[in-house]
Amino acid sequence: MDHIEGEINNFIMVWTIAASTMCYCHTIGKFIPRGKTRILAIFLAIFVLLLLPLRLTSVHLGGPTSFILVWLTTFKLLLFALGKGPLSSNPPLSLSYFICLSLLPIKLFQQHQPNLSNTQNNPTSQRTSLKPNVVHKKADIRDLTHTSKENVSKDTQNSQTTKNGHKSSPLLNFSYVIIVFAFTILIPIYANNEILHPKFKLFLYALQTYIGIEFILASISLLVRKLLGIELEPQFNKPYLSTSLQDFWGRRWNLMVNKILHPTIYKPMMNASTRVIGRKWAPLPAIISTFAVSGLMHEVLYYYVKREKPTFETWEPSWDSMCFFLLHGVCVAIEVAVKKELKGKWKLPRLVSTPLTVVFVIYTALLLFVPALVRCHVFEKEIKELNAIVEFGLDLYGSYFLKK
Repeated sequence: MDHIEGEINNFIMVWTIAASTMCYCHTIGKFIPRGKTRILAIFLAIFVLLLLPLRLTSVHLGGPTSFILVWLTTFKLLLFALGKGPLSSNPPLSLSYFICLSLLPIKLFQQHQPNLSNTQNNPTSQRTSLKPNVVHKKADIRDLTHTSKENVSKDTQNSQTTKNGHKSSPLLNFSYVIIVFAFTILIPIYANNEILHPKFKLFLYALQTYIGIEFILASISLLVRKLLGIELEPQFNKPYLSTSLQDFWGRRWNLMVNKILHPTIYKPMMNASTRVIGRKWAPLPAIISTFAVSGLMHEVLYYYVKREKPTFETWEPSWDSMCFFLLHGVCVAIEVAVKKELKGKWKLPRLVSTPLTVVFVIYTALLLFVPALVRCHVFEKEIKELNAIVEFGLDLYGSYFLKK
């Protein structure tokens, strides 16, 4: 119980300092022009963001915190230092919206007003709505291969809309809550069951991770929508309906990361490759480079999650995650190359392509990605934390009725 209380206190402290750090970055944007000077000033904030998740050792609090601060926020600040990305706008964002945009996976919207366009004058630039509870045209979700607007997934754009103009999350329904509750009860059972096949247990671990991430992000989305009237970026868009690896990674899985990796890694690498091998084949090294960075960032996140104490520990990457993303990067590059050669003359029917894609993703994940989590003892920590949370809740429940 003391450990949970201490973790919650650390969690509050971490996010308070993170918000204060964003205030510093917002001030920098007013007085320091974009370029080298702003980059040097921003590095102080990035250093703080890298240190903050070290205070958290739980999977449920430390995992999402390290993902947002170390990856999403850090990359957004790098773009901000160059005068790009969602944090750069004309006129500048207010402090409250700057903090929300930098620390939360907020959906990006295109403004109808011409004076609120992005300073980069980029037709594909994206802006966040500065007025909550007002419907704006949602920006395109672009994939790693810079797919045109016509290929943007219609499932995301056609999600259910509530009366106040916001799009409701399909995750927060009764059936989904039942699934989460069932997994909470069954995890300790199947985790310690020696009868189950090891591969099947890995599959259950992967399903547990997927549901857990969706539930956490959906809960954050609901909270922020109620408090600020701001919609958060969906993390997933029915990945089980993917018709190809390009469709899976570009338009259905980890959409927040996709938006960050495209301007920071893919686009610069695309421009550099164009000068060397031409525009036709430039996407191939850009895709592989993007997946390589994603693999490296996952290795870094594993470091934060697997720690047992809120102190520095030696980084010992397993590189399984890196191999997983490099393998998929090469496969996506091959897929793009084949599509370029065929020029849309032939493609697999959906009834064939969807099962092939889903099976390949699951098989490679069970072969490389999930075992890396097992070695980091992520699932063992999750079970311990769930047991501790249950005990903590029972203690609070008992204390409440004893006072009465």
